[in-house]
Amino acid sequence: MREFHPSQREAIEHKDGPMMVLAGPGSGKTTVITHRVKHLVEECGVDPSSILVITFTRAAAREMQERFEKLMSDETEAVAASGSAQEAGETLQAGNDAARARHRQLSHASSRVSFGTFHSIFFTILKYAYRYQASNIVREEQRTRFVREMVEKLKLEIEDEHDFISSVLGEISFVKSEMVDLAHYYSQNCSEEMFKEIYAGYEERMRRANLLDFDDMLVMCHELFTKRPDILAAWQKKFRYILVDEFQDINKVQYEIVRMLAKPEDNLFIVGDDDQSVYRFRGSKPEIMLGFPKDYPEAKTVLLGVNYRSTIEIVETASRLIRHNQKRYDKKLEAARGHGRPVITCVSADAQAETLRIVDEIKGYVQAGYKLEDIAILYRTNLNPRLMIEKLMEFNIPFTMKDSLPNLYDHWISKNVLAYIKAARGDLSRSNILQIINRPNRYVSRDALEDAAVSWDKAESFYQDKHWMVERIEQLKYDLMMLKTMPPAAAVNYIRKAVGYDDYIKEYALYRRLKPEELAETLDQLQESAANYRTVEAWFDHMEDYRKRLQEQARAQQAAHAGVSLMTMHGSKGLEFSVVYILDANEGITPHRKAVLDADLEEERRMFYVAMTRAKDRLHVCWAKERYGKKQEVSRFVEEYLA
Repeated sequence: MREFHPSQREAIEHKDGPMMVLAGPGSGKTTVITHRVKHLVEECGVDPSSILVITFTRAAAREMQERFEKLMSDETEAVAASGSAQEAGETLQAGNDAARARHRQLSHASSRVSFGTFHSIFFTILKYAYRYQASNIVREEQRTRFVREMVEKLKLEIEDEHDFISSVLGEISFVKSEMVDLAHYYSQNCSEEMFKEIYAGYEERMRRANLLDFDDMLVMCHELFTKRPDILAAWQKKFRYILVDEFQDINKVQYEIVRMLAKPEDNLFIVGDDDQSVYRFRGSKPEIMLGFPKDYPEAKTVLLGVNYRSTIEIVETASRLIRHNQKRYDKKLEAARGHGRPVITCVSADAQAETLRIVDEIKGYVQAGYKLEDIAILYRTNLNPRLMIEKLMEFNIPFTMKDSLPNLYDHWISKNVLAYIKAARGDLSRSNILQIINRPNRYVSRDALEDAAVSWDKAESFYQDKHWMVERIEQLKYDLMMLKTMPPAAAVNYIRKAVGYDDYIKEYALYRRLKPEELAETLDQLQESAANYRTVEAWFDHMEDYRKRLQEQARAQQAAHAGVSLMTMHGSKGLEFSVVYILDANEGITPHRKAVLDADLEEERRMFYVAMTRAKDRLHVCWAKERYGKKQEVSRFVEEYLA
C-alpha cells in the first residue's frame, strides 16, 4: 500500500460500524474513499456487489468510479506480473495458481461496486418496485411548462417570468426534499395561497402524465421503505457497506433513506466537511453532519487535517476566517506544501479600477509562466462579473464560465429603461410603448393603444371624458420630450427618479417578495454602464458590440478553448487553481445583503471559505471603495481573516 498519513490510513482500514471522516480542503478524501473500497474488497473479503458509494453529481460518481477502476487495474497488473514471475519457478505452481485467482477476483471487483448519485440509486430502487423507466423522468422544459401554465391560469402579472418560474420550482423541490407540510410553508416568491395553487397544479400535471421529478424519487423511495419493510430488508441485504461523499450537502429525506438502508449493521462511512456546506437553499444543512455522533454514538471520527493543495499562508488565513462560525467542528488544519506568498488583500478606488488591476495582474502572471487556465476569478452572484467580462473582452484575454454568460442589457428591467429612451427618440411602436406605459402604473388600457404605431392623440381621445387619464398621458409625453436630448446616464437617472421607475421597482419587489435592493442593483449597473458614454448612439453601439462578443465567447466555450475561469463561489466547490481572485469582497455583496439571520451569515462565511481554499499558490481578495457612486464597505470576512 502506498504511503498514507496516519489519519488517512485509519479511515481506509476501518471495516465495520459507522465512521465520520472530517475532510478538510485538499485533504485527499477521494483517495481515502477509493482506497477504503479497495481495502474492503482485498483485505476484508467483502463482496464488491455489497458496496455502495454515493455522490452528489454524476460527474463526481464517474470520477470516483474511474479512479477506483484504475486503482484496481494497477493492482491487477501487479498481481499478473507477480504470477508471470512465479511461472519461472517449477516449485511455485501453487503460488502461481493463487496469483491467477487473485487476478480474476480483482478484475471483476471494480465492475461490481455500485457508484452513483442519490437520485440514480433511488431511481433504480423504484424501477424494481414500480417498473418505472427513464421515460417517466420529467424533463426540465416540461417542469417549466407546467408552472408557466399555472402562471397563465392564475393570471399572475410577472415581469421576470423566467426567474419566477425557476424560483418556484426551487421552492417545490425544497418542500418535497424537506418533507415540509404545505399548510405551514411560507413562500419566498408569492402569496401562500398562490404557491399552493401552483404546487397543486404542478403535481396534478405530473401525476396525469405519470412523471417523476428528482425529488419524487427521494420521497417515493422513503415512502416505499417505510411501508414495505420486506423490500427495505432486501436492499439492506444487498448494500451492506455504504460510503457517502460530500456528506455536508445531504438533505433531510436523503439522510433518512440512507439511515434506513444502512440498518441493521450500520456500516455507514460518511466523508465531508461541515465548513464547506453551502447549499442551504437546496435543503442541505451542516446540522445533519453535526448531529451524526448523536445519531450514531458508537461512530468513530477521523479528521483528515492535512491540506495537500494550498500553502501555509492560504490555509492559516482561511482557518482564521472560518473559526468565526459557531456551529462547526473545531479543526486544526496543516499545510503539507510549506510556505508561499502571503494572501493579498487589494483595495481599489472603484469597480473600474478593480477590474483593470486584475487584468494587469493576469497579464503579469502569464508573463511569469502561468497558464490562463491556472487562474480563476470567483464572485458571489452572476451579477458581479459584468465589468470583469467587459474588460477581459476588451483586452482579448480568453475566459470560460461555468454558468451561462449574463447580458445586463437583456434583463427585463434594462429593457424597460431602454424602451423609454427608444420611445423618446421616436420608437412609438405598440410593442415598445406597451413595455413602459404602465411601468410605473398609469392605468392605461391596452385598448387605448390599438394601432401598430401608437398615436398619443388617439390615446387621449380614448380617455376624453377622464381628464386625469389625459393628464397622465400628457405627463408621459413631457417626460419623453425631456429624455430626448439627455446623455445616457442622465436619462437613466431621470427615468428612475422623475418618471418614478425606482418606486415601481419597490412596489414590484413587495409583490414578488423580493428585496428592492436586488432589483435596484440592475438599475445601478445600467447607470454605471451609461456613464461611460456621452451619447445614446455610442451606448447603443456598445450594447450591440457586447452582444456580439458574448455570442463569440459562447461559441469559443463550446469549442473548449482554454482561458481564465470565471465562476460563482458555489460553482468553484471541489475545484482548485494555482491563482485565485475573489471579486468584490464588499459588505452587502459577500456576505450578501439578504443574509440576515445567524445561520445565513454562517453560510455566507462558509462560501467565502470555500472560495479561499480553491487557491494553491496565490490568493487575491479584492474590494472597491465605491460602486454606483456610493461608498462601499469592506466585507467583514476580510476584517475577520486579517485579525
